[in-house]
Amino acid sequence: MSGNGKGSPPPINGKWHGKRYYSLEAFFKNRYGYRLRKISFDAGFTCPNRDGTLDTRGCIFCSEGGSGEFAVPPSFLWHPAGSAPMTPRPDMLPTAKADRFPPVCQEPFVAYFQAYTNTYAPVSRLERLYRSALEHPLAAGISIATRPDCLPEEVLKLLDRLKKDYPEKFLWIELGLQTIHKQTAVYIRRGYPLSCFARAVDALHGLSVPVIVHVILGLPGEDAAMMLQTVEYLNLLPVSGVKLQLLHVLKGTDLAADYEKGCFRTLSMEEYLNILIRCIEHLSPDTVLHRVTGDGARDLLVAPLWSLEKKKVLHALHHRLKLQDSYQGKYWKGEKCHAAQTADYL
Repeated sequence: MSGNGKGSPPPINGKWHGKRYYSLEAFFKNRYGYRLRKISFDAGFTCPNRDGTLDTRGCIFCSEGGSGEFAVPPSFLWHPAGSAPMTPRPDMLPTAKADRFPPVCQEPFVAYFQAYTNTYAPVSRLERLYRSALEHPLAAGISIATRPDCLPEEVLKLLDRLKKDYPEKFLWIELGLQTIHKQTAVYIRRGYPLSCFARAVDALHGLSVPVIVHVILGLPGEDAAMMLQTVEYLNLLPVSGVKLQLLHVLKGTDLAADYEKGCFRTLSMEEYLNILIRCIEHLSPDTVLHRVTGDGARDLLVAPLWSLEKKKVLHALHHRLKLQDSYQGKYWKGEKCHAAQTADYL
């Protein structure tokens, strides 16, 4: 399919299942015939940006929960002795989380290791954890959120073994890029250069491990053109999925302190939708859009408060896309995975 107005029309009523972009829900329906839910886990890890290896403050936007406010604890997967896989029971879900997570014993799910850096631990611990999830009979696969500078050779070898040991299940890696722009990366205290990210994507691609990239729209100091450049850069890499998420200002973060000082403002809903639609139009139509907004914990969110009305935001997005005859890849240039073209960004 061409995304520049030439060739076949977008598969809105085909593999996109009625949406004007390739959503994660559509991807699951195409592969399994039904939707899968993601269960977020906090496996008790830390991060080199918090333990003093790189910094102690973390990324400027990251909460004390390591972006895992909706995650369930390790006991959800582990035997109390910590030595054997177990079948999670619905009654193990914390009461406060029960409305967020369905009883997984009743339907297939994706085990999403979300909080902090989920490859930043001894390989023996990682292997026990990942296998305990993959061996659950209703786990379709696992998705591991981490940093590109936390994928040493021994971790890559572990991922390769797991793919071979569980061929019927999927294994994804999620990388928090957020932006390709150096000045923004320094401000948010990301802690690694773009070249590190590119090497990690290449290494994972060499193992046939799908990569999902997180991008934040609305970072301080970035205009629409800069955000679009980040998306267009991803078109040049072998990434399988992208999460486009709105910048959330959370209580207790250094970002919140800057916001309260008036150092920047957050995007309005109208501004966000305008930028989001442009990004969708320029993204390769074969890249799965895992997210087009975001979930900020209600008790932590400082701004923008309009983002709490997620259904309203999604409805407005879908309405605007249809009204404008916009769709994923409309202005995609047809470029994909040309390593030489990425050199100018590094």
